[in-house]
Amino acid sequence: MRQGTIPPVVAARWALWTFVVVNVVIVEVLFLTAGTGKNGVLTVAKFFGLHAAVLMLFQLLLVARLPWLDRRIGMDRLTGWHRWVGFSLLWTLLTHAVLVVLGYARLDDASMSKTFFALAGVPASLLGMLAAAIVVVVAVVSARQVRRRLRYETWHGVHLLLYVALGLAFVHQLEETTTFSSSAFAMVYWWALWLFAFGALVTGRIVMPLWRNAYHRFEVVAVVPESDDVVSVHVTGRHLDRLPARAGQFCIWRFPGHNHWWLANPFSLSAAPDGRTLRLTAKAVGSTSAGLRHVPVGSRAFVEGPYGAFTSLHRTRPGALLIAGGVGITPVRALLEEEPDGGDVVVLYRVRSEDDAVLVDEVRTLVEECGGQLHLLTGRRGEGRSPFEQESLRALVPDIAVRDVYVCGPPAMTSAVLDSLRGLKVPRLQVHAERFGLG
Repeated sequence: MRQGTIPPVVAARWALWTFVVVNVVIVEVLFLTAGTGKNGVLTVAKFFGLHAAVLMLFQLLLVARLPWLDRRIGMDRLTGWHRWVGFSLLWTLLTHAVLVVLGYARLDDASMSKTFFALAGVPASLLGMLAAAIVVVVAVVSARQVRRRLRYETWHGVHLLLYVALGLAFVHQLEETTTFSSSAFAMVYWWALWLFAFGALVTGRIVMPLWRNAYHRFEVVAVVPESDDVVSVHVTGRHLDRLPARAGQFCIWRFPGHNHWWLANPFSLSAAPDGRTLRLTAKAVGSTSAGLRHVPVGSRAFVEGPYGAFTSLHRTRPGALLIAGGVGITPVRALLEEEPDGGDVVVLYRVRSEDDAVLVDEVRTLVEECGGQLHLLTGRRGEGRSPFEQESLRALVPDIAVRDVYVCGPPAMTSAVLDSLRGLKVPRLQVHAERFGLG
């Protein structure tokens, strides 16, 4: 519990947005001091081009999975920002491209189509066109209507083309002497910014996962069926006491030899890390999770993470309300292990029936040990009054507004709970919800 200090999420957001504002200001200064283009339209095109470069680099940082940001903001929020920045990048790039063609068309007194093909014959311009085309393709397949029709692996494969676009954009900017070479400071600044962004991405997405797996050598030590469609997998490794994992976090799990390398899922830790083993508990909702009960004991596991801000790091109040739906109980169950004896904790566990209550015996024991309360809320969605309406939550937890509230469950349930919490005037800094996914 943290009182009287700046909440970690606030500090991280301030750091992130300060970084953005400082770089935008630097780019504005570089634009104003570099001189005008060959005509007014090309000057405006240059303005949009410089800001497109900053957006690209910001995109890299948002998905670099830097531990300091991830543990304070959460991968779900960073990924959501990445999505919206991506669409902003799309329109900024298209505006830049159209203005460049229009500017040169006016300069040469030629048609737009003729100018377009003439520019395509210039290597620097061609690279920029290819980068923009890739961004357009990725944006189209990332639209919700299109993405729903695609397998995750297909969407992810297309999405990886963005790294090709970034490489093309870097060379395009390098070839445009008015950007990199307008001054010594401009050259140092752009080189430093690109190296920092690419370095953060390579470190967070490649170097760190490879190093951790080589160091810890994760291995499956037990596979325990919890019910007909739920299974727990216990993983051990070397020096797990040095793995910076916390209750409530999740990892991205791969089991080489059992599934294809590209088949990975984010599963929460269903027990607080104890320095000896990690445990995930999953429900069979897809080919990867359904096959977990067949993972051979003794086989290697490849683990990325831990990730996520769904932890006690963000506690602001002595009392806590933990709300879980279905298999969303797994991070909640892990958080309960960190709850001190005599802790003021209430757990609301929503399931269709008692038979569907995963790990309920463990949850009940942990709640009893800390002197808390457990409410098992059974029933199908749409049957009777929702237990997550404002009046229902207030009746179950009268002092809800002075508690930290942790919410994990299906998207529809999570959205309903968050709407009710806003109506109950629960301060935003006391609400902790994380949607686990690889999007």
